[in-house]
Amino acid sequence: MTADVYPLQVLLVTLAGWVNRHQQHVIEHLVEENRVLKGQLRGHRLRLTDDQRRHLAAKGHRLGRRVLGQVATLVTPDTILRWHRQLIARKWTFTPKRPGRPGIMKEISSLILRMATENPGWGYTRIQGALKNLGHGVARSTVAKALKANGIPPAPDRPSSWRTFLRAHWGEIAGADFFTSEVWTPRGLITYYTLFVIDLRSRRVHVAGSTPNPDAAFMAQAARRLTDAVDGFLAGHRVLICDRDGKWTKGFRRIVEGAGVRIVLTPVQAPNANAYAERFVRSIREECLDRLILFGERRLLRALDEFLAHYHGERNHQGLGNELITPETRPLRGTHVRCRERLGGLLRYYQRAA
Repeated sequence: MTADVYPLQVLLVTLAGWVNRHQQHVIEHLVEENRVLKGQLRGHRLRLTDDQRRHLAAKGHRLGRRVLGQVATLVTPDTILRWHRQLIARKWTFTPKRPGRPGIMKEISSLILRMATENPGWGYTRIQGALKNLGHGVARSTVAKALKANGIPPAPDRPSSWRTFLRAHWGEIAGADFFTSEVWTPRGLITYYTLFVIDLRSRRVHVAGSTPNPDAAFMAQAARRLTDAVDGFLAGHRVLICDRDGKWTKGFRRIVEGAGVRIVLTPVQAPNANAYAERFVRSIREECLDRLILFGERRLLRALDEFLAHYHGERNHQGLGNELITPETRPLRGTHVRCRERLGGLLRYYQRAA
């Protein structure tokens, strides 16, 4: 019996030793990895949250100071043990609840943040006065502390929100962007870039041109047409929103701004800042271009013309109260309903026959 058990004991001891060595290798790798990551900080202080300190303290106390000295790389063993002592002290410290109205203070704090965000020019005193109008008598320092705690700078340094900027210039703003189309040509499948401009208030869209190569010459010609004093689409506009794409050449910007139209670039990684242009791209793709195989540039231009005619006079827009951009002037008296088709029935509009 003993002879049968002995090999099994040897096997178990061997496996245990292998597991211990494997775990030791894992620990050594993690320690070295932590040292490398700590070296990336290059002398910068590592800031840990209270939850992170509590987790390290709880785990570190189980190891003891000697083992911590071997594996701890982010902070010293004494620091981890000190956090553990503080963790115990907090467990047995009972702080009595302070009298007051936390619900009202939370409401006041929310109002302060809202007023500061919606009114970038309002300082501490102005916000204090607005709160007084609502029946909240707070000190100027309370306003300052609330804004500082949420990372909002004082009025002179507080940037205007994108929404505030749009509202201040509504009716004078246009957005510009590109969309691409794949066109079959004798040279194969070619990508065409279409430049368009949209008036934000009316949602009217103007296509400034399509080309497989939107170079400086193409952009300069488009800028001259858009800013023509007689029939340029940007006539009467003061702001043109563009993204940070490199296709907006210096020549394009110089011509547009020379005509009195200020070019405003969208914030980094914020496509919603030019949301109306983005929405048009989505519409023309889903409703038209993605449903067509385009053979040649003429086919592309015809598809664009047909969609724009449908977009302006036959398509209802939710942002305009589900109305047409250019409503029909004929009276709705006929009894027969006629369907107008474009692009072989891809786009349809229903109207009463005269």
